[in-house]
Amino acid sequence: MKKNSLAFLIVLLVSFMFVAVGCSSDKEAGGEKKESTGKSASDEELLIGMSFQEMNNPYFISMNEAFEDAAKAVGAKTIIADAQHDVSKQVSDIEDMIQKGVDILLINPTDSKGVESAVIAANKAGVIVVAVDAQAEGPTDSFVGSKNYDAGFLAGEQMAKDLDGKGKVAILDGIPVVPILERVEGFKAAIAKHPGIELVDTQNGKQNREKAMSVTENMLQANPELKAIFSVNDEGALGSLGAIEASGRDVLLYSVDGHPEAIEAILADGPFKATTAQFPRDQVRIGLGMALAKYWGAKVVPTEVPIDVKLQTKENAKGFSW
Repeated sequence: MKKNSLAFLIVLLVSFMFVAVGCSSDKEAGGEKKESTGKSASDEELLIGMSFQEMNNPYFISMNEAFEDAAKAVGAKTIIADAQHDVSKQVSDIEDMIQKGVDILLINPTDSKGVESAVIAANKAGVIVVAVDAQAEGPTDSFVGSKNYDAGFLAGEQMAKDLDGKGKVAILDGIPVVPILERVEGFKAAIAKHPGIELVDTQNGKQNREKAMSVTENMLQANPELKAIFSVNDEGALGSLGAIEASGRDVLLYSVDGHPEAIEAILADGPFKATTAQFPRDQVRIGLGMALAKYWGAKVVPTEVPIDVKLQTKENAKGFSW
């Protein structure tokens, strides 16, 4: 998207926020919160920090690209940090951003509870905090993330359809953050509608390709009648795909994300049958919109903004990209 178009999109979003949340109201929702800055859109030296749980993943790379484009479109300077799935590093990164005087912090937590102290510190420093993709404990101003329950549910429904409602299945789990827990909950709810489907194994692939491959190899060995696997993310699913293909077994694979390699594998009509795609660029753009609305004077912003997801199969995945 061109810079001027993106700037218009953000300004339009923020304008909508002022109407939708009733900026003229003095009443805060959900208890006492810090006062918004009330700064105007023309204020200079707006500094925005973005703390990622990781950046060695196309999902977060695309999110970062959208963040940088959106920040540039409103004339803001940025500080970007990669926690590398280390919560101590993420807390330290955020403390450094606070010291550097960030006005807005977008946080994609590596551990929802573990980052609470950093969120509290940012809030006390008067920083507007919006969690993106995964919720963060503490006094955040808003959370923007996918409908993760729906993501798991859609994948589970597709699996049940492909299995004709019967067969032994397993879950390739991940780190214990709210989005992952919700995906698993949604998946379980979908397969629970089919008495012929039996969940026989759940193991943690840590959302890592190499680890997931090893875990899937163990799953396959321990469950000779396994018919399908649900992975909580595509990165893990791609490791699982390698193990399934190497085994020569007829085991179907379902996941969440919309990773380019996952889309390619689905279109190849192999074991990988579906992924529920997220929209990381939309999440960060809207997250920044929430933060800017607060920064520019909105008394209230939505505490949570859910973003739709969409199931990608061989029938509709062609041309999809983040």
